[in-house]
Amino acid sequence: MKASWNWLLELCDLDKVPTAAEGADALTRLGLEIEALVDLGAAFAGVVVAEVVDKRPHPQSNKLNLVDVITERGGAATQVVCGAPNVPAPGRRVLWAQPGARLPGGITLGVKPVKGVDSPGMLCSETELGIGDDDDGIIVLAEGDPTPLGAPAQQALGVDDFLLDVGAPANRADVLGHLGLARELAAALAGRLVPPPALLDDDVVGEADAAGLVRVELADPDGCPRYVARVIDGVVVAPSPRKLAQRLRTVGVRPINNLVDVTNLVMFELGQPLHAFDHGAVAGGHVVVRRARAGERLVTLDGQDRELLATDLVIADPERAIALAGVMGGQNSEVGPSTRRILLESASFDPRSIRRTARRLGLLSEASARFERGVDRELAALASVRA
Repeated sequence: MKASWNWLLELCDLDKVPTAAEGADALTRLGLEIEALVDLGAAFAGVVVAEVVDKRPHPQSNKLNLVDVITERGGAATQVVCGAPNVPAPGRRVLWAQPGARLPGGITLGVKPVKGVDSPGMLCSETELGIGDDDDGIIVLAEGDPTPLGAPAQQALGVDDFLLDVGAPANRADVLGHLGLARELAAALAGRLVPPPALLDDDVVGEADAAGLVRVELADPDGCPRYVARVIDGVVVAPSPRKLAQRLRTVGVRPINNLVDVTNLVMFELGQPLHAFDHGAVAGGHVVVRRARAGERLVTLDGQDRELLATDLVIADPERAIALAGVMGGQNSEVGPSTRRILLESASFDPRSIRRTARRLGLLSEASARFERGVDRELAALASVRA
């Protein structure tokens, strides 16, 4: 599992905050294998927070601007050529890759003439910094962003962090979440665990509110001893806020949309996989956890049409299978732009069943990696509330 050092520290109360290397050593002494420790901020060396103080058209091109930026109050301005359509008004802050900066694509910047005007470095987009797919314009920090002028870009982007690549033993699903790793870290360093807020009471996790919207039938209780279903109304599918999206990128997960991203965030926080179905695609709101039928097929979210066996545990409605339990969802119930109501699944599945199906199909997902190690069934309700 890829773990964020900053995230782990948020879940621990330690008298003395160790370095990431000291934390990795502490976890190693407890028997966990730290396969790598990576300084994520190193990828942004030479990229700093700058403030726009002036902009004007390039004299030789109507598609380019000359942008004056500063990195300290009262300091001399530097003129940078920029072709982005969203160069902000003076007073807003951007990210400037200075000469000598080496971008993730392996490009080392210098002073380069652009249409007869020298440009020292460049103002950067998400794509150029390797933190996202938005290449339609440069990154403009939010108004009131507290990051100081001249500060390293990783501070503004929330990637001033270290990544720990943790090898989880076959029976340790608990360390495939930041909460479980933080528990180990707190124990090793005589600290205290600080769990994320999640309210567990009858008003929150009871069935009353959703009783008319969802029905859960456990046709195979051995394969699924616990299934928590939550219906959430009025959702709007949209890109996630930058901070949430960047936290996922830090641990190697590509952001998709706000609904899917929240389920992934909770999985990496608590170690409990979640899945969101489009409620309208679940016939009658009736969820059935059963074994696959002879000849049954399912197109999974990766676009593969898969033949199922009677040993495969599936999530179904009364008409068809809609997910491979604990492994991957189906396209026929996928959350999409028109989704307005979701059915959120948080369940406990038999590890042997998940392992058998995942291995047979070659589908080793983040969810199956956790379920096949045996996720604590008490996490199901907690994760549902947290999401």
